[in-house]
Amino acid sequence: MRDTSEVAGASGDRPVAVYGAIAANRLIAGAKFVAAFFTGSSSMLSEAIHSVVDTGNEGLLLLGVHRSRKAADRRHPFGYGQEIYFWSLIVAMLLFAMGGGLSLYEGIVHIRNPEPIRDPVWNYAVLGIAFVAEGISWGIAVREMAKDKKPGESYFRTFQRSKDPAIFVVVAEDTAALLGIVVAFVGILLAVRLENPAIDGIASMVIGAILVAVAILLVYETRALMMGESADTDVVRSVRAIAENDPSVDGVARLLTMQLGPHRVLLNIDVQFRPHLSARELFDAIDRIEGRVRRAHPEMQDIFVEIEALRHAGQANR
Repeated sequence: MRDTSEVAGASGDRPVAVYGAIAANRLIAGAKFVAAFFTGSSSMLSEAIHSVVDTGNEGLLLLGVHRSRKAADRRHPFGYGQEIYFWSLIVAMLLFAMGGGLSLYEGIVHIRNPEPIRDPVWNYAVLGIAFVAEGISWGIAVREMAKDKKPGESYFRTFQRSKDPAIFVVVAEDTAALLGIVVAFVGILLAVRLENPAIDGIASMVIGAILVAVAILLVYETRALMMGESADTDVVRSVRAIAENDPSVDGVARLLTMQLGPHRVLLNIDVQFRPHLSARELFDAIDRIEGRVRRAHPEMQDIFVEIEALRHAGQANR
């Protein structure tokens, strides 16, 4: 049994976290480039590159969100929800190559050819503005992520469980951005106070290392979703309990789930019904179970129920 009707879920909502990140990065990218030009700071240039990459990445996420909302068709009967995972992987690769790689390269160049920082007040002012803007964006993203947080659960575990790249990618990028701003500030401050411009280059390399680490984390998380990761374990446990608690059911032989998008899950369940049920009672029980599952978990839009007794009977008659 299945239902392919479109159910409006969170995937249809405005990706608030992405819009917030775009606004913050567009605001501060130009300011960072201006500060890097007037002061000659390597770490500030790395931060400017990071902001540009992040702005482009959020644009790709919006593209992924838009394309994932396309209606199902003959070639894609389960819809295009997983396309957002593809674009999230592209985002992670760009963060690794353009953000991390260019920052590491800029740091190495600056260490080999150190130049003293001119008028560091520019850097301090821009970094302060950037920290506030990124902090607001980070707060919006974390608040969106916290809507799915379980009681007593850590935020990192909530991040790991999240199936929505429009949230967890932004949280990761904004976290990296805030760390990068702190590193840039410390690097510039030490380079000026100690009169050692090479420290600024080291700070740029540290920023690059942070971006590479975050990119690897995002690749790991997105890869699992692209390969057909199952639904959250608590959801699977809940669906099993719903089926097993039905008076017509003896047990559940197998329960398989696959994430088809941030808010769409495929369910395949083998149910062992009690013997001697009439056809009418059997179909009523199936409808009842599907209805209860959908009410408890609206993301279960595609449900396939296999009747265990009938399957065994068919195999015996072959």
